[in-house]
Amino acid sequence: MRYKHPIRDRPQICACSKANTIDHALSCAMGGYRDMRHNQIRDLEASLLEEVCKDVRTEPKLLPLTGETFKLKTTNTRPDARLDITARGVWNTVDKTFFDVRVFHDGNKSNSGPIDKVFQKHEAEKKRTYNSRVLEVEKSTFTPLVFSTSGSMGKEAEAFHKRIATLISNKRGTPYSDTISHIRRKLRFSILRTTLAAIRGHRGRAVQWCDDADSDINLIPGWTSNMC
Repeated sequence: MRYKHPIRDRPQICACSKANTIDHALSCAMGGYRDMRHNQIRDLEASLLEEVCKDVRTEPKLLPLTGETFKLKTTNTRPDARLDITARGVWNTVDKTFFDVRVFHDGNKSNSGPIDKVFQKHEAEKKRTYNSRVLEVEKSTFTPLVFSTSGSMGKEAEAFHKRIATLISNKRGTPYSDTISHIRRKLRFSILRTTLAAIRGHRGRAVQWCDDADSDINLIPGWTSNMC
């Protein structure tokens, strides 16, 4: 993908009827592959936090609002708003931190330009949506964890993983360099696996239609089906 080499044996047309290019396969919402990619990273981050932090939870609901207003109109004020992970003891021993994961495909036109600027854009979007509510209502801190399908990560995610690597290496008594390298490899392999699944995976229902005469049995008397 990085060298723009063709990937063979792929369906040419997506189940959504659009051309199944690499960029489309990594962006199409059909089939649940984008959710799978996101959830893999979320669960991996939660497992790292569970080793060195307290009160680690995934998909935590935010506290309900009681009339609070925010300067930023983009702040999420929905009563059912939730983030991806929360944990205590990340930046200090007591405070709670909320995390939200995003994995974007850097081949999309909307993500064109210098990659560092693209990461800043996605981190800023997350902060405009959640930072005010987390700070003012939850009395906690917020860290966006932004990744690309090519395996890169944003500055905030990089700082977070350096911190987690420090905590884990101190707990295990292992060298920091080995710990941070191991974390980065796990993240990149997770993205690689879900990227390959999105490119190779089937979208839509695999249904073969046939005539009634081809059906061997009817499970319900008097009922026939054209699907087999």
